[in-house]
Amino acid sequence: MRVKKKPIFRATLQLPAGDAPVVDLGKMLGQTGVNLVEVKRTYDEATAAQRGDIVPVVITVFEDRSFVLRCKTPPTAYLVRRALRGKGAARPGHEAAGAISREQLRQIALRKLPDLNTADLEAAMRTVAGTARSMGVRIED
Repeated sequence: MRVKKKPIFRATLQLPAGDAPVVDLGKMLGQTGVNLVEVKRTYDEATAAQRGDIVPVVITVFEDRSFVLRCKTPPTAYLVRRALRGKGAARPGHEAAGAISREQLRQIALRKLPDLNTADLEAAMRTVAGTARSMGVRIED
């Protein structure tokens, strides 16, 4: 019979893909006693293909100091800013202005689909469009 591990801590962090700063991990996970170097190595391996993006991760630590990582898709606002300024130029905290095309909107929605509460691409596009509008970004036809 398999015994279910009891989680003692869960946190969501937004970290640079492929290069998680140990300092940020230490601030959030230090009190749990989990092996931070192992968490960093696991996260960096899991997100290496997305290097340059911000990739949120849900980290669950169990009583025995083991952990599980669940990587999510980059934040919608980050993807919209990147679409506006080009790859790698989106910076958190900077106001967005301008317009994105329907194709860019579609690409962002496709990327976000796994984390949204819909399987319908049109609904996902409406969700992303709402985020873009709240940022002051227009959607061009």
